[in-house]
Amino acid sequence: MIIDAYNNTWKAGGTSDYLTSESYTPADMIARMDDAGVDMAVGCSLGQMIDNDFIAETVRQHPDRIIGFGQVDPRRPDAVEGIRRCGEELGLKGLKLHPTMHGYHFADHGLLDPIFEAAAEQRLAVLVNALDDPFCAPLSIEEIAKQFPGVPVLIAHMGTVWNVSEALIVAERNDNVYLETSGTQLLEVQMAYRRVGAAKLVMGTDWPGNHFDLERAKIARAIEDPGDRALVEGINLARILGLA
Repeated sequence: MIIDAYNNTWKAGGTSDYLTSESYTPADMIARMDDAGVDMAVGCSLGQMIDNDFIAETVRQHPDRIIGFGQVDPRRPDAVEGIRRCGEELGLKGLKLHPTMHGYHFADHGLLDPIFEAAAEQRLAVLVNALDDPFCAPLSIEEIAKQFPGVPVLIAHMGTVWNVSEALIVAERNDNVYLETSGTQLLEVQMAYRRVGAAKLVMGTDWPGNHFDLERAKIARAIEDPGDRALVEGINLARILGLA
């Protein structure tokens, strides 16, 4: 199966000119998945418009296509309870964190340790939006992730552009850390494949910012071996999330 690790879907809300004022529906996402031969894909809320109920309803409507990841802002006093609700009530498989959008530095044990403890309790993977930002540099992610070896951590975007080297170091020396490919350049995926191997990479698209067929083409060019490509395009994520 082809399983994509990172995408966003939402219904319009608010008046912002940037993304949130128009809908990018699960039906739209699934249509693009079908065009690219993608069987299943993770669906998340945008950082600026968390709606875990919408993601859970999407999974209920499309259980064979969408894998739901919840999201919380760790600064909120109800964040831990929100994570427990994502696991126990909503049945979501992972947790998305967006330090840049929500304004916190990742190497903050007081803030992040309770979040990871709750994720471990609920057996949720943690995906960190880490697009070349000092708030969530890979070495900062490692500072928290290494304390919770049972929690799989996906570094989204591999820290591209300037933090890719850090991401490779962190993935190489932490068994629970994986690199997600959306937003990266072809060369960066090639570097990661050579450095850490296919078992540490998961393909993500970040739809609607990119399209599934383009991401699959990038992965195919970067990883010519079909067995290794199968790991990156789905087998690794299925193992991480415990999918049958």
